[in-house]
Amino acid sequence: MHMYLVAADVLLVALMVGFGLAGITRGWVIPFGRHRILRPKLWGYGQLMGAFGFSLWMFLGVLPTRFDLLALSGWFIFMASLGVTALAQRPGRTPGPRP
Repeated sequence: MHMYLVAADVLLVALMVGFGLAGITRGWVIPFGRHRILRPKLWGYGQLMGAFGFSLWMFLGVLPTRFDLLALSGWFIFMASLGVTALAQRPGRTPGPRP
C-alpha cells in the first residue's frame, strides 16, 4: 500500500513540474483554470515552487533521521506557492508613470 502512495506522489509532483514548465515557457494553463489565471508565467513559477516544497515535505518528512527542519521548510514553501498561484489570478501592475 505504501508503494502505491509513493507512486501517486511521484506522479503528482511530475505533473506539477510539467504544468509549471508549460506555464513558464509556453504560457499554457490547464483548461479548467484558464478563465481565472491572468498571469500564466507566475502561475508556472508557483507550480514549480509547490512541486519542490511538496517533494521536500513528502519525501524527507517520513525519514527517521533528523530531516524535520527540511520537511517543515518544504511545507512552508508549499504554502508560499499557494500564495504565488493566488497572485497569478490577479492582474499585474501596468507599466507607466505613477500618479
